[in-house]
Amino acid sequence: MPAITGWSHLSLTVRDLDTSVRWYRELFGLTEFARLDNDGWTEVICVYPEGLMIIGFTQHDDAGGVPFDHRNPGLDHLAFGVADRAELERWRARFAERGVVHSPVAETAWGPVLSFRDPDDVQLELFVVESMG
Repeated sequence: MPAITGWSHLSLTVRDLDTSVRWYRELFGLTEFARLDNDGWTEVICVYPEGLMIIGFTQHDDAGGVPFDHRNPGLDHLAFGVADRAELERWRARFAERGVVHSPVAETAWGPVLSFRDPDDVQLELFVVESMG
């Protein structure tokens, strides 16, 4: 079987490009790498410097502005990995400082998780994988 080395980038369609980019940049410390103005859509590409994680944010000119709904085909949620429970607790404190509404830390069979939502109501998680079996 051919190999995959990891994921290259994530691209999210957003309702308000500037709001979403600002929210992700301020919360996660992303750096804006490029802004692409295309025919019918604009994309901002951001990089998380510590891990070289790349996230693109795209706003389509003809989008209907319908809120995100995880029940529709496509993305359900996005989980970011963190190293350990202590790091998860640091994120929980950061969310509290920034007024980000979030769940309590939940214990799962695989490890602890902290859930929250972005400006388009996409569920995001910070997850510590402790076991896959």
